[in-house]
Amino acid sequence: QVQLVESGGGLVQAGGSLRLSCAASGRTFTNYAMGWFRQAPGKERERVATINWTGSSTYYADSVKGRFTISGDNAKNTVVLLMNSLRPEDTAAYYCAADSSYDHMLYGVPRYWGQGTQVTVSS
Repeated sequence: QVQLVESGGGLVQAGGSLRLSCAASGRTFTNYAMGWFRQAPGKERERVATINWTGSSTYYADSVKGRFTISGDNAKNTVVLLMNSLRPEDTAAYYCAADSSYDHMLYGVPRYWGQGTQVTVSS
């Protein structure tokens, strides 16, 4: 079993920045892909950014390209989402996810999920 705990959400003004962090624990955590998803009230869940275990492959939703950066620290079993130039439309609950398959992370529903952290961007 893998446990994921997010931190770093909060309230920020438009144009500001936030750093979300996700710490993984549990069974031997190697060769896992990780990612961030978000869901706003009344909207479908959106895949925001993903990264494979080695960091050689990343994905960003078009809506966040050039503003968000995902990075991983395998030694600490953490993944970070740095969010710059935040917009009110970025307001959502952000969830960290992990899966042993990067293809599954990109195209399916990841196996493991965190509890979520709220990001609110005021205009």
